[in-house]
Amino acid sequence: METDLPADISELSAAEIAANLGGLGALLHACVHDGASIGYVLPFTAGDAEAFWRDKVLPAVRGGSRVLWVARRDGRIAGSVQLDHDTPPNQPHRAEVRKLLVHPEFRRQGISRALMAALERRAAGLGRSLLTLDTRTGDVAEPLYASMGYRTVGVIPGYCRDPFADQLDPTTIMYKLLGQGEQAA
Repeated sequence: METDLPADISELSAAEIAANLGGLGALLHACVHDGASIGYVLPFTAGDAEAFWRDKVLPAVRGGSRVLWVARRDGRIAGSVQLDHDTPPNQPHRAEVRKLLVHPEFRRQGISRALMAALERRAAGLGRSLLTLDTRTGDVAEPLYASMGYRTVGVIPGYCRDPFADQLDPTTIMYKLLGQGEQAA
């Protein structure tokens, strides 16, 4: 591990995910309760959070269609991100960034950038030259992604339910071309 990294970044195998369900669940639970728009609304229990990792992420990692990284600080899982490269035959060059999470206690310390750097290196290694993602419009993640070279394609209104309020939030669709410099959409 490089000494200047904000956290210890590692890729988790399926067995490591199974062994870390509690820590992964605590990360997701904290992020949802802090208002992250990552597919869940309140009420959202610790059991719901662990079920996501066990029932959604673990099978995809085990099947080889998804890669999961975690960031650890002080012995805790401080963040995670997923690369979903389960694409149809006509899209072998593309992958999707899924659920970049940083625990509220560890934000603004460079963990998101370190996780995304690991994801982008692996995506390039898999021959993926196009990454896509979506993020709630106006969230703190939107300018982070833009600062990392992701470009906005558009906004879809009423895309998802707000985790706290009875309202629908828009989402911003973004992409990044790896290893090709800036190109227009």
